[in-house]
Amino acid sequence: MYSTSVINKELVASSSRPLILGILSEGENYGYAIIQRVRERSENELNWSDGMLYPILHRWEREGLIESNGSRSDTGRKPKYYGLKRDGKEALAADRLQWLSVYNAITRLNGMQT
Repeated sequence: MYSTSVINKELVASSSRPLILGILSEGENYGYAIIQRVRERSENELNWSDGMLYPILHRWEREGLIESNGSRSDTGRKPKYYGLKRDGKEALAADRLQWLSVYNAITRLNGMQT
């Protein structure tokens, strides 16, 4: 029997890009705040850790989807802020269309009402 209280890891992984890029489309943000926004938007269904988020952010930075800024201050390390680049905006637009298509197909197949 499948539980609706725990979201499948593969589904979480595949949804990370549109979720994170969507958050960054609202403006620059730092890791902990991104994790909190995901938790808020999912109504506590998705509880990500630093260990999940930061490798994704670093990979997307290398791929040119996002950029970061942040540096050390006299009092220690400042948070690294991440923002969308043009390629990230394009990826988000494509992801949104694809997720909408998947959602619509599932809805039609299952006779679900929206």
